[in-house]
Amino acid sequence: MADDDPLDDFEHDTFTHAGETKAVFRRGAGPGVVVISEIPGVTPLVADFARRVVDLGCTVAMPSLFGTPGKEPSDAYAMRSMAGACVSKEFACLATGTTSPVTQWLRALAQDLHERSGGPGVGVVGMCLTGGFALAMMVDPVVVAPVLSQPSLPFAVGRKRKRDLGVSAADLELVKARIAEGACVLGLRFRKDPVVPGERFDRLRDELGDGFVAVELDGDGNPDSKRPPHSVLTEDLVDEPGHETRAALQQVLDFFTDRLELAEPTP
Repeated sequence: MADDDPLDDFEHDTFTHAGETKAVFRRGAGPGVVVISEIPGVTPLVADFARRVVDLGCTVAMPSLFGTPGKEPSDAYAMRSMAGACVSKEFACLATGTTSPVTQWLRALAQDLHERSGGPGVGVVGMCLTGGFALAMMVDPVVVAPVLSQPSLPFAVGRKRKRDLGVSAADLELVKARIAEGACVLGLRFRKDPVVPGERFDRLRDELGDGFVAVELDGDGNPDSKRPPHSVLTEDLVDEPGHETRAALQQVLDFFTDRLELAEPTP
């Protein structure tokens, strides 16, 4: 991998839907998984997570929705990316009972990925600002393995927003119909994370019942972080046997293995 391009081992591509073109980074072979980055963008650790998914035997499509692909995170960079997302019409950052418009483009990307890669369907993982997008994308039956990692939209300001799931009422009914047919949703959060309140996961349990599997972590994540624990699969991952974040990562990988009908790794 080139030192000046942390995404050099990915195919640099674009995808267009409804006149909107975005960069997409692709790698791997086998059933597809859409990896949607957190704020501030497709960082090296987000790419590392995508590589783990590729190693399962999957094809990853990793769109760039904000930020500079491959750039290391920083507080200033995160603030700039967040500010851009907040003023964009693609993201419903404060509105309740609303599906973010960008999920239409993401659903089209998932359908295209499935046509290219085959398999029983597509996996999706959203993180932070994009965490709830995996839920909204479930309205399309092609999405068979949705993962909501620290879903933070709408911003948890006030009691109503804390319980909101970032999808419209009509989309939520379609999601519940998918659950009734046997679909399953995996959700991840740190209990100490103020950005992803427990009320949001309580609402997911209320609406989806046994179709929602919650992974709620009690610890602090990365001991070197100066911020409250938040990014389960990337910045706060402690990749050591026995650590709860490593177990959470493995649960995501196992979920994809099961739902995408991948071959089990040889012991």
